[in-house]
Amino acid sequence: MSRFQVKKVAVLGAGVMGAQIAAHLVNVRVPVVLFDLPAKEGSKNGIVSRAIDNLKKQKPAPLGDAADAVLIEQANYEDDLAKLDECDLVIEAIAERMDWKLDLYRKIAPHVAKHAILASNTSGLSITKLSEALPEALKPRFCGIHFFNPPRYMFLVELIDTPTTEPEVLDQLEAFVTSTLGKGVVRAHDTPNFIANRVGIAGMLATLKEVEKFGLTPDVVDDLTGKKLGRASSGTFRTADVVGLDTMAHVVKTLQDNLSAETDPFYANFATPPVLAKLLELGHLGQKTKAGFYKKSGRDILRFDLAKSEYVPSGDKADEVYGRMLKKPAPERLKLLRESEGAQGRFLWAILRDSFHYAAVHLETIAESARDVDFAMRWGFGMKQGPFELWQEAGWAQIAKWIQEDIDAGEALSTAPLPTWVFEGPVAEAGGVHTPEGSWSASQSKFVPPRHLPVHERQLFPESVLGSHAPDANKAGTTIQDEGDVRLWTLDGEVLIASIHSKMHAISPDVADALAAGVDLAEREYKAMVIWSPDEMFSVGADLQAMLPAFVVAGIGAVEGAEEELQNVMLKIRYAGVPVVSAVRGMALGGGCELAIHSARRVAAMESYIGLVEVGVGLVPGAGGLTYIARRAAENAEASTGTDLLPFLTEGFTAAAMAKVGTSALESKKLGYLLDSDVIVPNKDELLYVALQQAKAMADAGWRAPLRRRFRVAGRSGAATIKGQLVNMRDGGFISEHDFHIAGLIAGVVTGGDVDAGSLVTEEYLMALERKAFCSLILHPKTQERIMGMLSTGKPLRN
Repeated sequence: MSRFQVKKVAVLGAGVMGAQIAAHLVNVRVPVVLFDLPAKEGSKNGIVSRAIDNLKKQKPAPLGDAADAVLIEQANYEDDLAKLDECDLVIEAIAERMDWKLDLYRKIAPHVAKHAILASNTSGLSITKLSEALPEALKPRFCGIHFFNPPRYMFLVELIDTPTTEPEVLDQLEAFVTSTLGKGVVRAHDTPNFIANRVGIAGMLATLKEVEKFGLTPDVVDDLTGKKLGRASSGTFRTADVVGLDTMAHVVKTLQDNLSAETDPFYANFATPPVLAKLLELGHLGQKTKAGFYKKSGRDILRFDLAKSEYVPSGDKADEVYGRMLKKPAPERLKLLRESEGAQGRFLWAILRDSFHYAAVHLETIAESARDVDFAMRWGFGMKQGPFELWQEAGWAQIAKWIQEDIDAGEALSTAPLPTWVFEGPVAEAGGVHTPEGSWSASQSKFVPPRHLPVHERQLFPESVLGSHAPDANKAGTTIQDEGDVRLWTLDGEVLIASIHSKMHAISPDVADALAAGVDLAEREYKAMVIWSPDEMFSVGADLQAMLPAFVVAGIGAVEGAEEELQNVMLKIRYAGVPVVSAVRGMALGGGCELAIHSARRVAAMESYIGLVEVGVGLVPGAGGLTYIARRAAENAEASTGTDLLPFLTEGFTAAAMAKVGTSALESKKLGYLLDSDVIVPNKDELLYVALQQAKAMADAGWRAPLRRRFRVAGRSGAATIKGQLVNMRDGGFISEHDFHIAGLIAGVVTGGDVDAGSLVTEEYLMALERKAFCSLILHPKTQERIMGMLSTGKPLRN
């Protein structure tokens, strides 16, 4: 079977989206050439060059490692169209003007390779109309590919075909987008704004209508429509500011221009809201212009008041009663909101009803199934549940009855009735649109199963919708043991999986004991062991709350004993008789980082944030982290021609002393917490599959643990050099006196303590120094202040 390989990609258009798509291609190690118009002055590639420079400054960072910006090849349409012939995929991402896009297609068509896929990253223009400018031979290889901003972080990518797109082309592109780019793919019908923006922007406009109706302010609305409602924490208005009010207005205009009262019964609600029109008139476009619905003034956040046409103080919160309502189970929650007498409660019911109503009316035309709508809203708009999932969980028939009653009473935003399938037939009988057999397709009048491509076999526990009864990773496989907040289980009888399920996967003494027991079990009965958990984070480190009672009751000796036990577990993992692979995703901080670096290999999701952060609570890494830094410095020095250890220690020391955290797997590798032999996985849902494959391959190749050996340290002279630099930082006001003290202790450990430069030491020796430094800090009043500050506020205290 032939396999479609993407060896190189061209991105046309170096605007905000085009440049960031190119950046993400570099993140996942796909060669990319970025095109734009030739600059009128200076270098012809000046437009592209400036866009690439901007990538290094943007927040959140589009690049996993800012230094990788140089890997983006620069090109312009005048000199470099021949380079398109080298590319297997061409992504057009120029401004949302149909005439500009069509003109560009005519220009590039003769240069696109005969096997290549051409895809437009439009947010809502007709893909079929765009295809009309292409030669017949290229039409079967043309489709829409809609990334969401920012493309590195947003999981959703919509793929849109035309009547002439070859089905195989969409399958090939989906495989590439899923596994190589790490995205969740939803296939949308070629209708205005596709799925996510169609439902999401209609929902935002509906929200603005209801805000006006109930007389609420943006700050209260954002408090109601953020995390409390199971949506993005930024709520409604702050999200609009982040996206850009000009971008939002453009998507609204696409709805206005391409729909009508005949094609969309909600069309009357698509008029540009007066407040949005006023802000656009003032040039207040949101975060990019530092003023939108909100504006920062010094330390204060102001909100725009349309009546006064000026910014006024913000900060009002929703009534607490609605926060309590929103914590109730879905059936009770929606009942309470519908029966609420207060404006805030009636507003919440109204926007939920509007979203259910809109999604149901348009399901037949915009998506293959309800599953695609729910995934699009979860992945593209940060919702915890899609509209159909929430409706189904709350009680399908009852919610449908209430919606229709509101429609009949003139309370809804449209008089369009709910479709017949809502009340009659398979959906009504099943109690919702999602079933184990599949999700409801209004266009096909049946439940359709998820699309299954070979690439999906790499997702052992893919995301699923409520009602599908998909396997639960927390209960799947065969459980061998579930004690001490660690589940030991296996999928295949060959590899043991250890899943930490303590709060934030903190490593308590019980968790450490369970991991040690897992290693023992794996050595007796399995090929290997993988440390993986189904949810967002790997581990935030040692459980400080579990440590404090022992300290209060038994004193510092209990803490030292617990630290030594944890260090022994780390060494047990490092020298285990089977390979132990850590599958890292999200935060791996402090002890979580130490657990990962003592594993035989790490398989890390691209969005992995790894670092030794103990300084933030006034401590030093105490479970082998500093020992690792010293050992790696010695190994790197030995592999080089130099004899001075200090240059090899600098990065590791600085990372620990400054509590640096890699903001991606790529940056974590630069900090030394991931090695070149480790594997970075773009798609979070493929992490366990890859980790299991790596573990089996290591075992089958005859993997052996490293031999214990002594290694060189920089000694007291190295420590003195580092401390001399610390004095300058303290005296310059860059670090506090307590920071200086902690950093000095770190320097003492990583250089080997009071020994001569070049002395040979063991890991156990350095771990004893770690424990001594750790315990001395536990007794320090300023460290105790930092620990209590973190436990009470969740934020580091600098004193």
